[in-house]
Amino acid sequence: MKTPNISKAIKFVVLLGLISLFADMVYEGARSINGSFLKVLGANASTVGWVAGIGELIGYGLRMFSGYLADRTKRYWLMVILGYVINLISVPLLALAGMWQVAIIFIIAERVGKAIRNPARDALLSFGTQQMGRGWGYGLHEALDQIGAVTGPLIVSAVLFYQQQDYAMAYSILLIPALVALSILWYCKKLYPLPENLEIKRITVATSGFRSNYWIYVIAIALIAAGYADFPLIAYHFKAQGLANDAVIPIFYAAAMGADALTALILGRLYDRNGIFVMGITFLIALGFAPLVFFGNHIWLWIGMILWGIGMGAQESIVRAEIAGIIPQDKRGLAFGTFNAIYGISWFVGSAIMGLLYDFSLWATVLFSVLSQLIAVLVLFIYRRRKNQTV
Repeated sequence: MKTPNISKAIKFVVLLGLISLFADMVYEGARSINGSFLKVLGANASTVGWVAGIGELIGYGLRMFSGYLADRTKRYWLMVILGYVINLISVPLLALAGMWQVAIIFIIAERVGKAIRNPARDALLSFGTQQMGRGWGYGLHEALDQIGAVTGPLIVSAVLFYQQQDYAMAYSILLIPALVALSILWYCKKLYPLPENLEIKRITVATSGFRSNYWIYVIAIALIAAGYADFPLIAYHFKAQGLANDAVIPIFYAAAMGADALTALILGRLYDRNGIFVMGITFLIALGFAPLVFFGNHIWLWIGMILWGIGMGAQESIVRAEIAGIIPQDKRGLAFGTFNAIYGISWFVGSAIMGLLYDFSLWATVLFSVLSQLIAVLVLFIYRRRKNQTV
């Protein structure tokens, strides 16, 4: 059997990373100001928490269906292209929103587009990462992804600074990287019409798919999601407490995304060498973000956002690499979709709870966040022990 060329696989991963780079400029740029934008339009903290949660619920919940559809039809590229178009075009349309009720339609639509394309995109990415190392491949992709996640918030911050808080202009300018991302996507699809051929096929048995270890792992990451405060709520807190003005809030997000990118690269290498242990230690470190961002000020806010970014870097890189490593190729679309659906439901429940708690008690908000993540780490180490016993 002919061995796929590793350089072609690396190029494929890099191209997918460049698509994510420009796509993240769009929706992460928007995400960095959505919370404060909703505040300007008259929404309260409960509404912001609900919008963030329902967006993640719908966005992640749909992934089980889209992942199943991708595996069933093998039309991975079709799902990816359709999802990116909806995902990226919804953001500039926020420039037309004059009421928070209208704004949430576009915010949720952006999440729906991401739900359509993500399981298929993750499956495509898994085909290219096998030979270069799962952790390193996903880490490299996430690092490129986060370059865009840093750049996007900086762009909208500059627009808000120089255009006197003109949110419509900030959202409109994001149409440019959206079109660039779609152009690279078209080129990548032409160059790699059958990316599954990049992966060296291995013989697997039918029972190698959704074993109990998979579900234990999903529970652990779902608990992380439940306890992870979404940035719109953090941005709302910064604005409501007068901790940062509109132009500075996106810079906090950019700093977190920078930490995310660097963390993903480092963790990718460490994960390939040391496995799931690296993930547990990372989440133990990252859970300190909650008391710092909600109780701190000045330098502590920046440290808190760096820790928040470290946790996000793990969630977007080695968390997905573990799924790719334990699930056979023909089931990965459904595996990623199911994983993300449960993750999203947990994110929704956690965001809704923290939004409600915030209106009554900051202490309760922080306690909920920290305890959820501590329990998650405990479950993660149970998963690690069971996995080692079956090897």
